[in-house]
Amino acid sequence: MATTTLAKALNTALRDLMAEDERVLVFGEDVGMLGGVFRVTDGLQAAFGEERCFDTPLSESGIVGTAIGLAMYGYRPVVEMQFDGFTYPAFEQIVSHLAKLPNRTRGTMRLPLTLRIPYGGGIGAVEHHSESPESYWVHTAGLTVFTPATPEDGYSMLREAVRSDDPVVFLEPKRRYWTRTETELPVRTEPARQAVVRRAGTDVSVFCYGPMVATALSAAEAAEEEGWSLEVVDLRSLAPLDEDTIIDSVTRTGRAIVVHEASRTLGLGAELAARIQERAFYHLEAPVLRATGFDTPYPPAKLESYWLPDEDRILDLVEQAMAA
Repeated sequence: MATTTLAKALNTALRDLMAEDERVLVFGEDVGMLGGVFRVTDGLQAAFGEERCFDTPLSESGIVGTAIGLAMYGYRPVVEMQFDGFTYPAFEQIVSHLAKLPNRTRGTMRLPLTLRIPYGGGIGAVEHHSESPESYWVHTAGLTVFTPATPEDGYSMLREAVRSDDPVVFLEPKRRYWTRTETELPVRTEPARQAVVRRAGTDVSVFCYGPMVATALSAAEAAEEEGWSLEVVDLRSLAPLDEDTIIDSVTRTGRAIVVHEASRTLGLGAELAARIQERAFYHLEAPVLRATGFDTPYPPAKLESYWLPDEDRILDLVEQAMAA
């Protein structure tokens, strides 16, 4: 069986979508001739021409505004924000218009727009290039937020996002772009709005997504040597959350740890902790714990290994939960 990377899976999904539907357009900074900073759009301009895969000026607000207009006229634009921190200049377009126009028109205007955002750390880059802005988009009603952790999900979930008639923020964990798995494309995985148990366990539920799924799985293997059985749940969809799968896991294990790269305060872990205590309080054997980034700007590259949650930080919380 052939091996595939996340970057290749995303590229293949875009290529297949463009071949199937001439309304699918791909554009952003350096996505055309260069093929994107991470080469996710490599070869698309050569295959489909400059009218369907093209470079834009360095104006994120203009890029998203243009995409909204194209979506209003029936196209299915797929926009790449070159880096996570570059979304901030487009914040007003995303929050005030992209997220709200369908509701403002009582559903008569649909916006089938996919906003691809490479996000997270682990590549030795500085702030604006290693951000985790998911809380902004999850908090914004009207946006669907997906994040794949595997090449298989990258292919399947991106296709589902682009085919949606509503706006989707598609977060791509950049440090996992070159992760290889043995798989054949095309592939269809579980529906994107459904969380997936990546590893079954009985003692602690570890909830994670995107770049932290591999880290959590590594921690689960190490925990087994200590006699602890961790269940690793990949959320996949951050908005909406698959609350039933989350609660079902916690009900069985009685303990929960949430792992994400984003800063701790008002991160997704806080929301999960609230929902778990609302629906599964009497099943909990310990408080819901969080392994997260710190409440500081993203650090210089030499310090990011201390800033990012790692296997040891997860295992410390497992020990704390098991001792409760």
